Amino acid sequence: MSPLLKREAGKKARLWLLGGILALIAASIGLVVVQAVMLKMLPFDNKSEFQIVVDMPEGTPLENTQKVLQALADKIETIPEVTDYQLYAGTSAPINFNGLVRQNYLRRAPHMGEIQINLVDKHLRARKSHEIALAARELIADVGKTMNANVKVVEVPPGPPVLSPLVAEIYGMDYQRQLDVAKKVRAAFEATPDVVDVDDTIEAPQTRWLIVVDRARAARLGVDQTTIANAIRTALAGEDASYLHTTTAKVALPVRLELPAGEKDNLERVLAIKIRARAGNLIALTEVTQVIESQRQQTIHHKDLLPVVYVLGEVAGETDSPLYGLANIYNRLAETPIDGQTNNGQAIDQFLNSQPENPVNWSLKWDGELQVTLDTFRDMGIAYSVGLVMIYLLVVGMFKSYSVPLIIMAPIPLTLIGIMPGHALLGQQFTAPSMIGMIALAGIIVRNSILLVDFIQQEVRSGKSLEDATISAAAVRALPIGLTALAAMMGGFFIVDDPIFGGLAVSLIFGLLVSTVLTLIVIPVVYYLYHYKSSQSTT
Repeated sequence: MSPLLKREAGKKARLWLLGGILALIAASIGLVVVQAVMLKMLPFDNKSEFQIVVDMPEGTPLENTQKVLQALADKIETIPEVTDYQLYAGTSAPINFNGLVRQNYLRRAPHMGEIQINLVDKHLRARKSHEIALAARELIADVGKTMNANVKVVEVPPGPPVLSPLVAEIYGMDYQRQLDVAKKVRAAFEATPDVVDVDDTIEAPQTRWLIVVDRARAARLGVDQTTIANAIRTALAGEDASYLHTTTAKVALPVRLELPAGEKDNLERVLAIKIRARAGNLIALTEVTQVIESQRQQTIHHKDLLPVVYVLGEVAGETDSPLYGLANIYNRLAETPIDGQTNNGQAIDQFLNSQPENPVNWSLKWDGELQVTLDTFRDMGIAYSVGLVMIYLLVVGMFKSYSVPLIIMAPIPLTLIGIMPGHALLGQQFTAPSMIGMIALAGIIVRNSILLVDFIQQEVRSGKSLEDATISAAAVRALPIGLTALAAMMGGFFIVDDPIFGGLAVSLIFGLLVSTVLTLIVIPVVYYLYHYKSSQSTT
């Protein structure tokens, strides 16, 4: 340490130290830029279940949905970690945490289905549930394409509830053209690498047949409109024509009259039904009705009283984080003209953390995991700032100085030199628990700095020179500081392989290791330089 403490002669060495530290901090942050360290809100936990959610085009019969589910199940059955599965056609699986946060428990329609998949216990398999889900997605991808089904592999969410990791809310006052804009946004989703399970809230067009009664002709033939309507309702919905009373039945059994299930979707078969006129003769429905073909109205979703269309997606691949997929889609949409007729060929307005200001223009609000990530890291950043202010005030009260606490808190950024390379080395994502570990390190590093500065001041008061006191403090305090840091690091080793809190362990272990070593050098040198400059200016 002596070359760094020689007044003017050590100036060059101190500059080299400062430059080296700044370069290391910049390189650590650069690991995020080059994606050597991935940013994510929360990693997936290692659960013993996941689901496959299937959406067929609206109007698909229940039997077709069941066929798709069975074809997917045949593929899933080949995964060795799968113990059993259950198919649910036309209804939702039993409610669980995933169904609660995504409201899947409300799914009730013939074109909807789910597969609940159970895995062997995590202690009996080598792969984590997220790896198995990724393998399952690749395995069933072709089935969904060939059978015209939207298939999504849904894992148990690790954190706050979101509709989907990637959620784009499309706003605009012309709803029909809003649907066209949403289709272009969906195309951008599908064209982005690693973005999978793309879906939207646009319903498939459904044909609607209106059976109109020719009242004049019906009156001439002696048939009233009520009889025609009742005949059609009986054929499609059924009606109890009589009741069967037996000596063995406690309650009379209804005799129900309706068309077979396989003929209800045949309009010609329905209209071939004959009804009896007032004169007693039978008349087919085709003689007194006509059919008008139209389109069924689609559901319009609203948010804050504004019509909105949702485009959903998931990210699976090398990045495995919605933030990077969102960034790619954002850049792609920024270069894509959305509506040349009303927007002069401009790109859609995109908002990350606020609602669109003008609902008339085509605009996109990003929601989902991005919103949760921004809110969480914003709140933790505020908490981090408040913690630093409290630490500063505490140290000011202890040392009766406004400048010494700044020196003591100077090593806090040094934790980045250990945290980011540690995440890159172990292949860990920088998540919310990693940020919590970074916040916790601030207090630990400040404690080490206080020990060093306090010992330097004690040595100076005992009569030693500033240079000797600085070297003595670093030498004497190195062992207890190192042992306490080692004890805290050992505590982190027990959770380093945890899928959720592994990032917290990496931050504690590598952040403590690097920052403790650097603190033993940086704090004495900075304190020496400050007092050396102060005494020189006083002279």
